[in-house]
Amino acid sequence: MQILINRRKGKRITGKLKKIILMIGDETAKEFELADDLEVSLVFTDNEEIHALNKQYRGIDAPTDVLSFAFNDAEDEGVPFQVKQKTSMLGDIIISCDRAEEQAKEYGHSLEREFAFLFLHGLLHLLGYDHINEDEANIMNGYQEHILGALMLGRE
Repeated sequence: MQILINRRKGKRITGKLKKIILMIGDETAKEFELADDLEVSLVFTDNEEIHALNKQYRGIDAPTDVLSFAFNDAEDEGVPFQVKQKTSMLGDIIISCDRAEEQAKEYGHSLEREFAFLFLHGLLHLLGYDHINEDEANIMNGYQEHILGALMLGRE
């Protein structure tokens, strides 16, 4: 999986964070047996920009931590992405550096761990997973814990 990392606004992206993001991409690709040529665009921004995007695309007038925009939404819920793959571009993930920093402090773990969680959370959304109800949330949480745990980025 190719991850195109961009910073529009917000904190400088360290080499350590880039390495963690790439490891999550590799582990997720392995877990879901994804094609090597898949691409994901990852954008780091601030609360102001993510607030505007959240309002425009979700109708929610507030900042959020992460947004995902899938290029290949499955027509039928529950159909895995790889069954309906039409292009090598999986989608866009946008993370608010401001919210990540706030949440890292709130949860008492490192900023890298929070960015890792948010990237993985967004990536799972691109793959068709959601947390609309308790059953779906449990499945998504299970993948998050499994992948972060495999990379020793659990609940630090």
